[in-house]
Amino acid sequence: MPAITGLKRLGLALFSAVAIIFGALAIVSVLVPADNVREAVKSEIRNVTGLDPVLRGTTSVSLFPTGSVTFSDVALGETGERAPLVADRLVARLRFFPLLAGRVEVSDVQLVNPRITVTIDGEGGTNWSPLVEALTKNFDASRPARPMSFSEIQLVGGRVDIRSDATNVAETLTDINMSLAWPAISKSFAAMGRITWRGEPVDTSITLSDFATALQGDKSGFRVRLNGAPAKVTLDGSFSMKPRLKVDGALSADAASLRRLLAWTGQKPLPGGGFGRFALKAQTNIVGGTIALTAANLELDGNAAEGVLTFATDGRQTWQGTLAADSLDLTPYVSTIRLLATNEREWSRLPFDVDGLSNFDLDLRLSAANVTIGSAKLGRTATAANMRSGKLTITVGEAVAFGGVIKGSLGLARLGEGAEMKTQLNFANVDLESCIGELFGIRRIEGKGDISIALDGSGATVLGLTRTLNGNVSMEGRQGALTGLNVEQLLRRLERRPLSGGNEFRTGRTPFEKLSVQIKVAQGVATVDDVSLEGAALKLALMGSASIPTRDLDLKGTASLIDATNAQGGFDLPFVVQGPWDDPIMLPDPQILIRRSGAAAPLFDRLRDQRTRDAVRSAIEKLSGGKLAAPEGEPAEKSPAQ
Repeated sequence: MPAITGLKRLGLALFSAVAIIFGALAIVSVLVPADNVREAVKSEIRNVTGLDPVLRGTTSVSLFPTGSVTFSDVALGETGERAPLVADRLVARLRFFPLLAGRVEVSDVQLVNPRITVTIDGEGGTNWSPLVEALTKNFDASRPARPMSFSEIQLVGGRVDIRSDATNVAETLTDINMSLAWPAISKSFAAMGRITWRGEPVDTSITLSDFATALQGDKSGFRVRLNGAPAKVTLDGSFSMKPRLKVDGALSADAASLRRLLAWTGQKPLPGGGFGRFALKAQTNIVGGTIALTAANLELDGNAAEGVLTFATDGRQTWQGTLAADSLDLTPYVSTIRLLATNEREWSRLPFDVDGLSNFDLDLRLSAANVTIGSAKLGRTATAANMRSGKLTITVGEAVAFGGVIKGSLGLARLGEGAEMKTQLNFANVDLESCIGELFGIRRIEGKGDISIALDGSGATVLGLTRTLNGNVSMEGRQGALTGLNVEQLLRRLERRPLSGGNEFRTGRTPFEKLSVQIKVAQGVATVDDVSLEGAALKLALMGSASIPTRDLDLKGTASLIDATNAQGGFDLPFVVQGPWDDPIMLPDPQILIRRSGAAAPLFDRLRDQRTRDAVRSAIEKLSGGKLAAPEGEPAEKSPAQ
């Protein structure tokens, strides 16, 4: 019973205290005039921020059960279109206990649906300059410190519009819900919350170590953190505004897809594939519109590189830098580039996509100990990429590949609705089978050699580009063989039995000691000026043409057996090579074989006689029961009526 009595007394005491408090608030709400509260709140806002709000709407004061003052249609600075800040409502919440004592103290301020406008003219002036001057005077260190009742300003449902006449930049941030930790007690300033930029919510945190110093343009520490689906970015360091913007600090950034990040920021990435997982850590120095990244560690699509990068935003955007890597896999960037169609027999008809070449300029030097491009493996490689006004040039200073060394350049530029390509490459002492196989899809030449390629063309597709190719191709091979052809075996068999058949010559190898190829290309037609092959027992000469768009060969040549024991020479056989260049057909001259045949040569000579031909034709007509057409060049047989 005593315990129950004690609880009743405690409950009665609490009820009495609450009743007294609410009663006091009710009395205060009657005794304190609303106009006085409104003016006190306005004065407190002016004291804390140094800004004088323009109250263009109605004002409501509520002191019971909690104290708050609501101003509608509030503006800071000008009241026209260049007004730096306007809000639907400004709500100031009052402290509880000072209000009981009859004093008005603001605990925090909330701006509902604020609209912040930042305009920058061609000379760098901004509509926020008067407000910044007012803030600077309010936080002037030389002035005596004044007590500030509140240190938090909330932005609810805000919007920021940024326009720059000098750079033609227009950005909009929406759904801004942030809390500003105003430097009422300490010197620091912090802003934390979430914004929506280009449709993506981004958690944002900004901290200034010395707000007053930052307002004056002097050096101040800062930290910026952005965390959203497109990317995570952290910049920690110091900055100053005098005489121009200067930032020093440590930068870290990562994104699940660099391609998506570029698209989110309004940039179009380079054509091709890749540009996926991305991470960057670097010391950052920003002076004006130039961003320098030193001691940079860059990761992209599983590749890691170190070096320096510079990004200039004054005028046209320009990237410059030098990067070094242990190993690079460039396969993702060429994975979408298809030279051949799905059937692997025709050139691709897919249109080129080179729009990304005109977005910025590039001057990048890259070196790596190992490079992978598809199935091709390269050793020590040093390259430079230069892009100016939509023209990309990749210079290969040196690349150890295919057992040899590659040097030269590749050029790509947009031309109308298509692309223009220029290639000048030199392959020294390379493995011919792997090199030619990777370049042209032909794996029929073994050995070591040198290749020189100088070609240019243009078109909307790979097929269209092959129709306009012009230039030269040369090759010098040593100590190798032609695979899939056994020319020496064929010649020796035909030398013994000229009319023997069989296709065994389409298998095996034709060894050579020296191979020389000279080709001129004009409008997609490759003219074979000279192809000579020399082996221990064989010589081969070839001339003709090849259609690059249709990938067909039409060549004529002579194969000769070398017989050191025969003073009159060896066996010579003219032949033709026709068909697709990845599987051509070699056909010997039948007349030469007939002439060399001891049994068929007399018949061949007899057929030269007109009467013999007529007799043979008459016999065939009797056996077949029909008339044969007259051979080309002979008059048709006259009928009896004639």
